[in-house]
Amino acid sequence: MSDDLLAKEGRLLDALRAMGRVVVAFSGGVDSSYLLAAAVEALGRERVLAVTVDSPLLPPGEMDTARAVAEQLGVRHRLVPFDELALPEIAANTALRCYYCKRARFGALLGLVAAEWPGAVLVHGENADDHLDYRPGSQAARELGVRAPLAEAGLTKAEIRALSRRRGLPTWDHPAASCLATRFPYDTPLSREGLKRVGQAERALQAIAGLRQVRVRDHFPLARLEVPAEQVALLAQEPLRTQVIEAVKACGYLYVALDLEGYRMGSMNESLTRAR
Repeated sequence: MSDDLLAKEGRLLDALRAMGRVVVAFSGGVDSSYLLAAAVEALGRERVLAVTVDSPLLPPGEMDTARAVAEQLGVRHRLVPFDELALPEIAANTALRCYYCKRARFGALLGLVAAEWPGAVLVHGENADDHLDYRPGSQAARELGVRAPLAEAGLTKAEIRALSRRRGLPTWDHPAASCLATRFPYDTPLSREGLKRVGQAERALQAIAGLRQVRVRDHFPLARLEVPAEQVALLAQEPLRTQVIEAVKACGYLYVALDLEGYRMGSMNESLTRAR
């Protein structure tokens, strides 16, 4: 562990201590799990509350991970039901969907903080790499005063994984897990049926092929599969090829395509880059 990395962690802990009490917007992913653990170290369990939004956009299995990590850390964990699909500006799935979503979610969480934990600071798990992708939700967080201590400390995803492993967090090597809305092209309206279809297809692929990192990009009735580039050839070989086709079609798709570029973060944002 380098001195520079330990210095970054020290800055993070100092920043959390200065906040006094925190409410962590907790998805159970790599970043928010590490942030929660750091908050416990800095402030003690009694000054930390983990809050997970129970949403139709949450990938299957993420809630179980969140519960397990919160239990391991001995932190109070609240579930807050929130239905983004009831908000037209989110369901429309425009290029500003993430902005509207974060603003609505964080607004609801700030209401909880004001009612139950007045004076606590709401924090979320944005890291120093996240600015490399199109993330309008970061703007919404800044506008509402929601802090991003990991990014403020300059911690990258790779560094957070290393620090998480050092702490024995089970999420240290978990694949990136963005919300299910990122599987759909912009301006394709979001629906419960579509979100369920994508979630089921990804779970099926994880079970069949043992894939840890997989995205089903929904161009219904076509499913475009993204897996790490080194695993593309594996999915194209029998008997796995047939198993993948059958599993994805069983979720409601008519056509199954394998993206030869492989998995890349935010691939649906490529259409925005080309449009500029």
